[in-house]
Amino acid sequence: MLKQFILIVALLISAARADALEYTDVYYNPAESGWGVFLVQSDTTQFLAFFIYGTDNKPTWYTAQLAQDVAGNYNGQLYATTGTYFGLPWNPAQLTVAAVGTVSFAPTDAYRATVTYALTGGEPITKTVQRQTLTAYKLAGNYSGSVSGTQSGCADPGLNDAQFRGRYNLAASQTGDTAAAMTITFVDPENNGVVCTIQGPLTHFGRIYKMANAQLSCKEPGATTAETTAVAIDSLHPTGQGIEFRLSGPTGGGCTSSLRFAAVLNN
Repeated sequence: MLKQFILIVALLISAARADALEYTDVYYNPAESGWGVFLVQSDTTQFLAFFIYGTDNKPTWYTAQLAQDVAGNYNGQLYATTGTYFGLPWNPAQLTVAAVGTVSFAPTDAYRATVTYALTGGEPITKTVQRQTLTAYKLAGNYSGSVSGTQSGCADPGLNDAQFRGRYNLAASQTGDTAAAMTITFVDPENNGVVCTIQGPLTHFGRIYKMANAQLSCKEPGATTAETTAVAIDSLHPTGQGIEFRLSGPTGGGCTSSLRFAAVLNN
């Protein structure tokens, strides 16, 4: 049981990947409010629509379709599009689409990115952007889900696990858009009865939340005390059916772990 307890603690403090994998959102620079980028992602392809301004300070319509490279960044052509005045019936003959430059979207973490674009013959322009928050999301509820992850580098090699799997029940509560708490009760045969609680402040970025300084406590069945560790929770967000998130951070025994949670809401 002690080994299982250490394993669960280590996995719950898992290392999230630097990329968010799914970057769909609205992006802007808080210091330059008034322009931005709509981004929709499908697998490793992104479609971007810029709401920016031309040399005459009037709105200018640019789009881009980007593909992921081996470094996890996205690159592609920038297009200028014109067409029929929106108050009239659409006339396909008036549509023009011209390649006018290049664009790259380079994530710096799950929440921010560097966008670089250049018109043909012009100097590159680099902007730092982040997800733009619109409204608070409801996270509170009771869920059932599965978890998978890896653990490596442990001082005790017996704790390394390249294919951890588990099932759990989750009870989540929140205080507005500022804090959240989650209780995870494992129900799979190997980890049955292990209970972990996570609580901490929320930071909201667009469609996802971050808990940079959460407190994690895990306790195995029959234990009277629980080990508490500082953790980070990334990409916490509701889905159409439930909730998803990642946990990150080092753990005892030299272990480094990676874990992802996905759960459906219990009606």
